[in-house]
Amino acid sequence: MFEVRHRINRVILQVAITVMVIPFVVPLYVMVKVSFSGAGLGNYKAVTEVPYFLYFFRNSALIALGVIVISYVLTMLGAYGFSKLAIKGREFFFWMIMGALTLPEVVLIAPLFPTWSKLGLYDTFWAVIIPVAALQVPFTLLLTRTFLDGIPNDLMEAARLDGCGSVRTFWNVIVPLARPMAAAIIVLVFINAWNAYLLPLAFLQNAEHEVVTQLPQYFRSQYSDDQTKQLAGAVLTALPEVIAYISLQRFFERGMAAGAIK
Repeated sequence: MFEVRHRINRVILQVAITVMVIPFVVPLYVMVKVSFSGAGLGNYKAVTEVPYFLYFFRNSALIALGVIVISYVLTMLGAYGFSKLAIKGREFFFWMIMGALTLPEVVLIAPLFPTWSKLGLYDTFWAVIIPVAALQVPFTLLLTRTFLDGIPNDLMEAARLDGCGSVRTFWNVIVPLARPMAAAIIVLVFINAWNAYLLPLAFLQNAEHEVVTQLPQYFRSQYSDDQTKQLAGAVLTALPEVIAYISLQRFFERGMAAGAIK
């Protein structure tokens, strides 16, 4: 971490950071303020009285957990292979995967709908977990591969001299050294999975399978649009994300910094 020594530079940097933060802080402040308008805490009480309220959070948590596990396993194995193993054509396959970064989730709905129906996965959490995880892996793989590129190959050679094969090297060397990336993956994937809206809306039809992003629809209809309660629901929905980020902030920042710099 660098240090800004000159006073004028510190002032300029502080002003620049403040200006950059304002567009993000103001909407949050307005959201919380408006959520208490009118009935005050009664808005939050009305949100908690929505049918299957606890199911919203349980379902989102289950989906997020499944996405995190799948994304972490695939990311670590893929990054290890692309970074440290001599795989023929690995750059070609790597950039093929990176091409998925340009793929919007809306284009998956049409082909996945008949696929999940034939496999009996429609209206199950797997119908959301699998595509959401698939959409997360390219970016987390890009970050993690860059991080693993910074691990000296001498460590790999030392492990092989000690009799470790590729699997033991991965488990005993790569996984422990990549713990900062694990925190970054967990936070990034959790936020994206928790905020998933389109895929759960398309593939989860049972009321007991709805997720937190569908909570505001209970306060919006053809003849009414109660924004105070919608924002109260948004505040409650955002709390798990805030808690997760604060809990893993130190590791998340280390992982993002390490994964962004080769």
